[in-house]
Amino acid sequence: MGRFINPFTDYGFKFLFGREVEKELLIDFLNDLLVGEHVITDIQFLNNEQLPEVKTERGIIYDIYCVTDTGERIIVEMQNREQPYFKDRALFYLSRAITQQAKKGIWDFQLDAVYGVFFMNFVMNKDIPAKIRTDVVLADRDTGKVFNGKFRQIFIELPNFNKEEDECSTDFERWIYILKHMDTLDRMPFKARKAVFERLEKMASKANMTQEERAQYEEEWKFYNDYFNTLDFAQKKGLEEGRKKGLEEGRKEGKEEGMLEARIETARKLKELGVATEAIASATGFSPDEIESL
Repeated sequence: MGRFINPFTDYGFKFLFGREVEKELLIDFLNDLLVGEHVITDIQFLNNEQLPEVKTERGIIYDIYCVTDTGERIIVEMQNREQPYFKDRALFYLSRAITQQAKKGIWDFQLDAVYGVFFMNFVMNKDIPAKIRTDVVLADRDTGKVFNGKFRQIFIELPNFNKEEDECSTDFERWIYILKHMDTLDRMPFKARKAVFERLEKMASKANMTQEERAQYEEEWKFYNDYFNTLDFAQKKGLEEGRKKGLEEGRKEGKEEGMLEARIETARKLKELGVATEAIASATGFSPDEIESL
């Protein structure tokens, strides 16, 4: 393990961004994410323990669920491995954050805006050009103008971010670089540019964690590491078994193809010798029409 904690573990991500006592880190990140749109001065963390509506879901649905000082509800989630129907899943959770705002009695349906920020350590759409950030809003199809600003999804695909340290030109890019490489860094970059990165260095350093925090993190990191190593092993084993099966099927197909060629050659020779079509059909299994076409 390196000097800094791995932000892709559930404990590591929440340790950095999901604690009331250190909420300045999340405020700074969200302001760099939404630069030119909002200036968040404070956030309040909401209850993350949302009861699942489907039995297959885990008890904890959101990695971080907070509300800004101007009323926007923001869900920040980290996903390390590709999931089927991920876009539908993200839509489902944000929709729940909207419906949970319903009030009893007379209500005029005025809603707080709901934002979803999804860090993904995988590529969501492999059949479209690589893109680091995808911003989804409710907009008019013809004009492109925002129809309702109360719903927004921001997908950040980390594998598509390939800039080196000296190529990062915005604070948002600097955040993404650090998060992508944090567990392999020997030092925290960009400290001279922005004080928050010096604060992040202290927060992310395992040497500054309490004994209890370090033990909890390392226990989860071991589970995280073992889990994904198991997935990698299963994937490699599956690929190897698939390769062997493919070779066996290929040999089988090759054998069958060879037998077919032998039957065709036999039928042709019998035909050249003047053997009756019915006899050739009986010997080779071809129909009379197939024999005539040889």
